[in-house]
Amino acid sequence: MSKSKIEWTENTWNPVTGCTKISDGCKNCYAAVMAQRLKLMGNKKYVNGFEVTLHEYCLTDPLKWKKPSLIFVNSMSDLFHEDIPLDFIQKIFGIMNKASWHTFQVLTKRAERLEELAPYLNWSPNIWQGVTVESDQYKDRIDSLRKVNAKVRFISFEPLIDEVKNLDLTGVDWAIVGGESGFKSRRMDPEWVLSIKNECDQQGVSFYFKQWGGINKKKNGRLLLGQTWDAMPEIGAK
Repeated sequence: MSKSKIEWTENTWNPVTGCTKISDGCKNCYAAVMAQRLKLMGNKKYVNGFEVTLHEYCLTDPLKWKKPSLIFVNSMSDLFHEDIPLDFIQKIFGIMNKASWHTFQVLTKRAERLEELAPYLNWSPNIWQGVTVESDQYKDRIDSLRKVNAKVRFISFEPLIDEVKNLDLTGVDWAIVGGESGFKSRRMDPEWVLSIKNECDQQGVSFYFKQWGGINKKKNGRLLLGQTWDAMPEIGAK
C-alpha cells in the first residue's frame, strides 16, 4: 500500500501497472512519466516502463492491511485495459470482495469494456466504480457506467479540458472535477467547473473539486467560490 497525495483517496494499490493512451485526457499522462522515472531509478515493478504488466505477487496485499482505508485501484494503470485478461480482473475483484473493511475506488476510461465485463464481476458494496469524462466528446462513458451494478458510481472530470454540456447524472453518486497540472497543462475554464457543480446541485450528486491545476497547482489551490468542496458518498453505508 502506498500513501497517496490524491485528495479524494488515501492509499493506492497497483496489481497492474502500465497503460496506453486512448483519448484526449491521456495526452499529458502523469502515470506514464512517473513509470519511466521509476524504471530509471531501478524500481523492479517498473522494469517494463509503462507497458501493461501484471503483478500477481501483490494481489493479496489488501488482505494484510487491517486498518480500513480508501484505496484507489491501479492508479498507475487502467483495470479495464484490453491487455488485462478477464480472469486476472476477477482475481482482483475477489480480493476486493474479501477485504470488505476497505473501500476500493476503480476508475477507467475504457467504459465499453467495463460494461462488457461487469456482469462477470462480483460488485460487493465496498467497490466504487468510476469513469473519466474529460470533455463533452466522452460523455457516452456515463451511459456505460449506469449499466454497472456498483453501489457507488462516480465520474472524474479530470483533467477537464473542455465544456461538458447537457449533463445527465442519473444513477451517478459522485463527481470529481479537476484541472490538468504540470508544465504542459491545458487551461480549465471556471465556467466549465461551475456548470458541472450546478448540475450536481440540481441532480443531488456529491461534488468534489480537486484542483485548478496548472504549472503550479499548489499555488493555484482548490478554492472554488471562496471555499473547498469535498463532498463524497458515505463510506460503508448500506
